[in-house]
Amino acid sequence: MSTFVLVPGFWLGAWAWKDVVDDLRASGHVAYPLSLTGLADRAHLASPELTLDDHINDIVNLITYEDLHDVILVAHSGSGGTVTAAADRIPERVARVVYVDSGPVPDGMAQLDLVGREDVEAALVDGYRFPFVPLESHPGAEGLTQGARNLMAARATDQPFGPINQPIFLTGAVDKLPKTLVSCMFSEAQIKDLMAQGHPYFAAVTGPEWQIRELPTSHWPMFSRPADLSALLQVL
Repeated sequence: MSTFVLVPGFWLGAWAWKDVVDDLRASGHVAYPLSLTGLADRAHLASPELTLDDHINDIVNLITYEDLHDVILVAHSGSGGTVTAAADRIPERVARVVYVDSGPVPDGMAQLDLVGREDVEAALVDGYRFPFVPLESHPGAEGLTQGARNLMAARATDQPFGPINQPIFLTGAVDKLPKTLVSCMFSEAQIKDLMAQGHPYFAAVTGPEWQIRELPTSHWPMFSRPADLSALLQVL
């Protein structure tokens, strides 16, 4: 039996992991899906004052107060930086960090630096809310059913700007933890090419602590291939 903590990417909350969590629990595992502050069921807490530290504390406090150990900490998409920073704070509680179509943010950089700062800043509402991007214009939407698209559009909440704009500073404790990249939009060969080019998302995916697994599907495998994602997580 394993213990999973699952953190969604931009605009999503714990609800996005439902099918994956149901499958993990049915297989006898412990699974905690998490909504970060200001998103989904915690959208009422969104504010211009929200920081990256708030999101890191969401993860650290869940693991600490639930007294979780040997956690498989799963990051999807834009939560990669936050999850990396949380694991860096409590490495003794984490057995493995899994990046689902995601990756670690390099020390001293912000998540926003990896997703296109100018485009995000131009789209902000009230100066601190990044609205959900229409799926029709997202290259990772291929493979999503119309039902999944409707669900995402109905439940997505604006992404708080503060946490993704704040640089991440690491102690290096996370470096030695076992890590897995579950790649949905890129093949392993494409990833290795990006690694060779020094792409900031993939330059760190080197060393014996890393493994790469392919799951060809949309950028949101929790909707397009939830059973396969669950099965993959269980054998890491």
